[in-house]
Amino acid sequence: MQLNWIDWTVLGITLLAIVSYGTYQTRGSKNVKDYLRGGNKSKWWTIGLSVMATQASAITFLSTPGQAFNDGMGFVQFYFGLPIAMVVICMVFIPLYHRLKVYTAYEFLESRFDLKTRTLTAILFLIQRGLAAGITIFAPAIILSVVLGWDLLTLNIAIGLLVIIYTVSGGTRAVNVTQKHQMVVIFIGMLVAFFIIVSKLPQDITFSKALSIAGASGKMEILDFSFNLNNRYTFWSGIIGGTFLMLSYFGTDQSQVQRYLSGKSVKEMQLGLIFNGLLKIPMQFFILLVGVMVFVFYQFNEAPVNFNPTATEVVLNSEYAEEYKALQQEQKEVFNDKQKIIEAFLSSENEETTKYISIANEANDEIRNEAKLLIEKASQEQKVKVESNDKDYVFIHFILNNLPRGLIGLLLAVILSAAMSSTASELNALGSTTTIDLYIRNSDEKTEEEKVKASRWFTFVWGIMAIGVACVANLAENLIQLVNIIGSIFYGNVLGIFLLAFFFKFVKGNAVFVSALITQVIVIGLYLLDLYEIINLPFLWLNFVGCIIVMFLATLMSYNNSDRNGKLSLFVISLLLGIVAYYIY
Repeated sequence: MQLNWIDWTVLGITLLAIVSYGTYQTRGSKNVKDYLRGGNKSKWWTIGLSVMATQASAITFLSTPGQAFNDGMGFVQFYFGLPIAMVVICMVFIPLYHRLKVYTAYEFLESRFDLKTRTLTAILFLIQRGLAAGITIFAPAIILSVVLGWDLLTLNIAIGLLVIIYTVSGGTRAVNVTQKHQMVVIFIGMLVAFFIIVSKLPQDITFSKALSIAGASGKMEILDFSFNLNNRYTFWSGIIGGTFLMLSYFGTDQSQVQRYLSGKSVKEMQLGLIFNGLLKIPMQFFILLVGVMVFVFYQFNEAPVNFNPTATEVVLNSEYAEEYKALQQEQKEVFNDKQKIIEAFLSSENEETTKYISIANEANDEIRNEAKLLIEKASQEQKVKVESNDKDYVFIHFILNNLPRGLIGLLLAVILSAAMSSTASELNALGSTTTIDLYIRNSDEKTEEEKVKASRWFTFVWGIMAIGVACVANLAENLIQLVNIIGSIFYGNVLGIFLLAFFFKFVKGNAVFVSALITQVIVIGLYLLDLYEIINLPFLWLNFVGCIIVMFLATLMSYNNSDRNGKLSLFVISLLLGIVAYYIY
C-alpha cells in the first residue's frame, strides 16, 4: 500500500518538528556535564516522560497489540514488578549516584570494587544494549517495508541516520527534550486508534459487549497466580522476575540511568521515576487493550489467514498455492459460522455459548497454524527468508486497511517516534559509557572539548554499528520478546553485581569479577538449554537466576567462618538458589 500526500504530510511534519526542535533547543553543548548530563536542568515530568519513552520503543507499539491479539491481556503481568523497582531505586540507587556525582552507573563499581569489575560491567552493558539498539531500528523498518515496498537495508540506514543526527548533535538534553514531545504524539496517536477501533465495531456492539466477546475468547484473562514455569507470563514471574529485570534496567542500565541523572535534584529524579512507576502499567494495559479490540474487530470483519503480506505473496507463488487458498476458504466458512455463534452468545451468555466461541477460535487458530507451515515450506522451496509468524503485522495491517487518511500518517509517526526515542537513548548511553568508562578512564588527561568530541564520535560509531545489527537481524517469535530476552540474559548478572556493591560490604572485587564471568556463561547456557527444551526456564526468570547465582558465587568466594554476615548471606542465597533449581528440574 502506498501512502497518499495527506499521510506523508502528517508523518513528515510530525517527525521533522520533533527532530528540529530537539536539535535547536540543545545546540552548543561545550562541556561533558552539558553533553552527557544535560546540564542537570531536567524537571521531574521531563525525566518521567523520557524514562517512559526510552522503554516504549517502536517494538512496544508494533508488537504489544499483536501480543494481545494472539494471547490476550496476560502480558501486562510482565510489568507488575515495576512499581516495586521504582521505590527501591528511589531509596537506594538515586541518592548514591547523586552523592558520588557519577556520569555513568559503572563509575560507582570502581570505587566499591576495582577497575576490572567496572570495565566488565560496562562491557556487558555495551554488548546487550548495542544488540538491542539494532532491534529498535529493525522493528519500524519492517513496518515501512510493508507500507512502502522499500527494502529493509535502505530503511535501516535511513532510520538509523535520522536518529544519529540529533543524538550526536545535542547529547543527553536533545534526547530528553525530543522524548517529551514524542510521548505526547504517542499518547494522542494511541488514544485516536482506540476510539476508531471501537467506532468501527457494529452499531449494536457496545464497548461492554466487545469486552464480553473478548472474555469469552480468553483474551481478558489478566492474572495467572499459578507457579507454573510452562506459563511465560504469570503474576509471580512479573513480581519476582519482573522486579529483578526492572531493578537492573532502571537502576543499572545507562540508557535509563542517564535519563534521571540529568535531573535538577534528587527530588526531581525521584519524582520522575515515581511518575513512570505509576503510569507505565496503565499505559501497557491500554496498549494491550487496543490489541484486544483489534481482535474483536476481526470477529466481525474478515481477517487474512496471515497478516504478513509478503508471506502470503510467497506462498501463493509456490506449489502450495492451492492448499493455501483452501485454507483461506476454510477460514471464511469458520468466520461465517462464528457470526451466528457470537449472535447466540450475546443473546445468552452462558457456558454453552462460551464453549462454542472457544471451539470456533481454536478452529481458526488451527487454520492459521497450518498456513504458517505452508509459508515455511514455500519459503524453503523458493530459498527466500520470510517470516511466517505474523504477530508483529497485526496492528499495522489494521492501521493501513481501516484508518482514514491522515490518521495513518499519525499512527506511523507514533511508531517512528517511539523508535527514534528509544534508539536515541540507547546510542546516547552507549556513547557515554564508552567515553567515560573505557576511553577517558584508560587514557591521559583530556580537555572538556576533547571529551565532548570523543563522546560524539563514539555515539556516531555505535549508531553505525546499530544500523549494522539491524541489517542482519531476523524476526524472533515476537520482537518485544526478543528485546526482553537479550536484556534478561545480561541484566540479572549486572544487577547482582550492584546489589553486592550496595549491601554486601565483605565481598571484594576479585570475587565479584570471577563470579560475574562464571555467571554469564551459566546464564547463557541456561537460556540455550531452555531454547532446546532440555530444561524449562522462561526467559524472565533469567533475571532472578543470574542475580542469585552471581551473589552466591561471590559470597562463597568471600566466605569467612568468623563473619556472621557472610554466613547469613550465604545461607539465604543458597536457599533461594535451591528453590530455583527445584522448579527448573
